[in-house]
Amino acid sequence: MAAVRDRRPADLEALAAALVEVHLVDGYPVEGVADPRAWLTPPGTLHAWVATLDDAVVGHALAMTAQPEIAAVDAWVQRGGDIATTIVGARLFVAPAGRGRRLGTTLARTLTDWAVHHALDIVGDVMAKDTAAIAIYERLGWHRMGAAMHDTGRGTQVPAYLYASREP
Repeated sequence: MAAVRDRRPADLEALAAALVEVHLVDGYPVEGVADPRAWLTPPGTLHAWVATLDDAVVGHALAMTAQPEIAAVDAWVQRGGDIATTIVGARLFVAPAGRGRRLGTTLARTLTDWAVHHALDIVGDVMAKDTAAIAIYERLGWHRMGAAMHDTGRGTQVPAYLYASREP
């Protein structure tokens, strides 16, 4: 049975392994996975969720504080959005074992519902190559604000689209 629940500290080992697998299959995250646990627990994390399949952790999403100099945050503020009531949706992935069950959509919807409950807007970026993630956000009614080049931290940049959960 598939489900989404709050992330627990005990989930991090399985999530790290799933993230390494996702990186091998999809090239996500583009920054690489030298330290998957650190990537899954960035500074400013507000809340995180996992997707499970028959009690095995197969997916992840999180909400983190909005900071200036994040391309999606800057685009949102330039359009009139308020950084004080904005969060960044991030670290969304589903391992191959969990795909085909709409877990990515369920994780994104859980994040969106959580933000609405807390009267927060969500922004984020999606690499242009990640067409499945783009389809999820657009199916949920998120709005593309533009494009940017995402710094991989390894001396390269990749094209990304900037999204917001609503129009400002």
